[in-house]
Amino acid sequence: MHQTLDLELARKVLAAQPFSTLVGARLTAFEEGGATLEFDIRGDLLQQHGSVHGGVLGYAADNALSFAAGSVAGAAVTTAGFSIDFLRPARGELLRARAAVVRSGRTRVVCRCDLSTVDAEGTETLCAVAQGSIAVLEASRA
Repeated sequence: MHQTLDLELARKVLAAQPFSTLVGARLTAFEEGGATLEFDIRGDLLQQHGSVHGGVLGYAADNALSFAAGSVAGAAVTTAGFSIDFLRPARGELLRARAAVVRSGRTRVVCRCDLSTVDAEGTETLCAVAQGSIAVLEASRA
């Protein structure tokens, strides 16, 4: 059997990840089939042209995809692979990674993630999209 996650436990899992703590990530939504991860855009997360570094966007997509998968498969999941397409430079006050389950199987969960920035006026701008395959480490037994 897999360990069921709820928002409180999912936030504890996030807090146990040193890199998530470093970037100041917050799990702002967590429900069956989806998760939203956010963090403030800071100067130390930017690349030389003033937008969020692609590696930071990749981290946000990877973690949001995994949490979305965990919402249906439990805590014992890990990323098997993901792809990301950068659509425009990520500039703003806040980065938001919204992930949703596309299909959940016994050993794999496929998810999609939209990454957006939010500016000072609250306008949300899509800057990247990702899709990932998440492996279930403890397949539930029926």
